[in-house]
Amino acid sequence: MSPLRLAAIPALSALAALTVGCGKKKEGDLVAAATLTSADAPAAANHARDGEEPPSNLPDLPDDPTAPPVTLDGASRPWPPPPPKGVPLVAALAVETPVLSTPDVDAPRLGQLRAGALVEMDPRAVTGRGCAGGYRKIKPMGFVCLGSATLELDHPIVRASSRRPDVTSRLPYIYGTATRGGPAYATLPTAKDLEAFEPHLASHLRRWSRDPVNGATYGLDVWGKWKGAPLPPALVAMREHMTDPDIPWFVRDGARTPNLSGLATGDTAKAGEFSRSNGVAFVDSFLHQGRRYNVAVDLRMMPADRFRPIRGSDFHGLRIPEDIDFPFAIVRKRGARALRAVGKGFAKGQRLAYRSAVKLTGHQRIRDGHLVYETVDGDWVDDQTASRVRPARKMPGWAIAGEKWIDISVSKQTLIAYEGTKPVYVTLVSTGEAGLGDPEKSRATTRGIFRIHTKYLTATMDSKVVGEEFELRDVPYVQYFHQGYALHAAYWHDVFGQPKSHGCINLAPEDARRLFFWTGPRVPEGWHGAAKSRTGTVVFIHP
Repeated sequence: MSPLRLAAIPALSALAALTVGCGKKKEGDLVAAATLTSADAPAAANHARDGEEPPSNLPDLPDDPTAPPVTLDGASRPWPPPPPKGVPLVAALAVETPVLSTPDVDAPRLGQLRAGALVEMDPRAVTGRGCAGGYRKIKPMGFVCLGSATLELDHPIVRASSRRPDVTSRLPYIYGTATRGGPAYATLPTAKDLEAFEPHLASHLRRWSRDPVNGATYGLDVWGKWKGAPLPPALVAMREHMTDPDIPWFVRDGARTPNLSGLATGDTAKAGEFSRSNGVAFVDSFLHQGRRYNVAVDLRMMPADRFRPIRGSDFHGLRIPEDIDFPFAIVRKRGARALRAVGKGFAKGQRLAYRSAVKLTGHQRIRDGHLVYETVDGDWVDDQTASRVRPARKMPGWAIAGEKWIDISVSKQTLIAYEGTKPVYVTLVSTGEAGLGDPEKSRATTRGIFRIHTKYLTATMDSKVVGEEFELRDVPYVQYFHQGYALHAAYWHDVFGQPKSHGCINLAPEDARRLFFWTGPRVPEGWHGAAKSRTGTVVFIHP
């Protein structure tokens, strides 16, 4: 992704969400401030720069002795668990509710909560600078301001934001990419509203009904992620003017959605808009008078017929040695073929399944100036189409000391996760599209030795380049290690194994999910993000 900048898309830029990017920071590039629900909330001075490492004196979050909610084999449990009964709780009111290291508006952030989160607190009021409503100390540490948080657990924003990110599946929310721009709504639109805000609706719906790629017949199951039964066909629902019996409580009988976005103001049905190519995360989907509406994380409603449902790649890596052991190669290009030795040369053999792992003998040769590797079946694979994966020849000091670490090869587009000197997981990635170019001058991934210092379950990315303008909300499993560079899931492409990004390390969603909960710092239960200044997992990026 590009270096951080405030989003240029009017409707979405006003949201209370962290905007992140990939690459070198520029002076003056600041993270968008949280939209707060009270004048008592901390001021915007508490911004953090995109990817900026936490200050060296930031207190480390305490270690969590419990098993992580997601393991490297993909097994998971609901997270966070329900809070214990009878304990005092505080609830987040903003899309980004800062968790401060001390009760001071300018204190460094330990992390953040997302609207609707319930966390255990110390009920005693704490006075501090920049928060007229007072602070509360939360578990496991840190302070939140009553303004961006509340003691009213039945507050409309809290009730309406009860859907937490789902870490039991590869994408934490329902995702869609806008195929056509349009209005977002704060209330269910009337016929008059539709005429005013979607004057070409009839022609749009005709095109949508006939579009086999992005239209009515594609991906309906995605919108039904949290439904107990299959959804009715979209065209049938429209023809019969179906309305679901369980539409969200906060928009029944003409009610307006809680103004989490800051855009659901006045008495108009419209609450901003979205543009073509916006990627948006949704927490609910329902039918109203035959048309499907999706509820965004910020609680605005957006017509589903203007979005292409996103499943995300189903690719994921392999555990070592449970799934495969060294030596092996991963096929990273479509249409790859094995090579069969014929005399002193090679002939094309059988096709190799895309992204399959091929066991090797360890023998290699030079063919036409590059390497080929012998398979256990007696064939050979070319290093132009498959990446040989092998453990580090010389273990670094942090490995010998027993630390977890991640080894990324830009030329091979591979990632190996280690526990000390033991490799435990391998996968394909997509690094910067400029390959081994200069990260200062091109879309290349920076190389070096870093530590993961800040993590977000989801964060927003945007870019504006010639021929490519987008804003991707709630990119999953973001892990910063240097300036604007991060490991994160990419739900918008499926070419892992080839350079693709604007500088970040793109992971398949399932790989991102598994690695997010394997690395440090660990995000506390109920939190949406966390920072750690000195002891995060090492990331070693090399050619």
